[in-house]
Amino acid sequence: MKVILLKDVKGQGKKDDIIDVSSGYANNFLIKSNLAVAYSETSKKILDSEIKQRENEENELLKKINIIKNDLNDKIIEFKVKTGKEDRVFGTISSKQISDKLNDLGYKIDKKNIIIDNPISNLGIHKVLIKLHKKIEFYINIKLIK
Repeated sequence: MKVILLKDVKGQGKKDDIIDVSSGYANNFLIKSNLAVAYSETSKKILDSEIKQRENEENELLKKINIIKNDLNDKIIEFKVKTGKEDRVFGTISSKQISDKLNDLGYKIDKKNIIIDNPISNLGIHKVLIKLHKKIEFYINIKLIK
């Protein structure tokens, strides 16, 4: 019996896959547990329209993210910090602080999307990775000044 998976099923396939399984397994487990629906021309058309809609939404999201990327790519964001002897900075700049600063500039970027490789604790310019999507990532420059 052919079924269309509604969710990932371990050992069988991923969401939206069309698989062939025994009718007992399909009826008693997959369909009953809302993991799959029986394959038919109607269900295939519904699946195709859902996939197309998801692709359109994904493309719209990628366009929005690319606009943000083009605005922020290699942009310098300044932080005024307190320093001690020999221009040592007190503390470090966190992803939360960077996120707050970007939000103040009008860019909604969550702190989880900001990846800091090395602690930002020296005066000068530091590169920070922004990962907005699995396909889109870019760097911004964080500048610490007195």
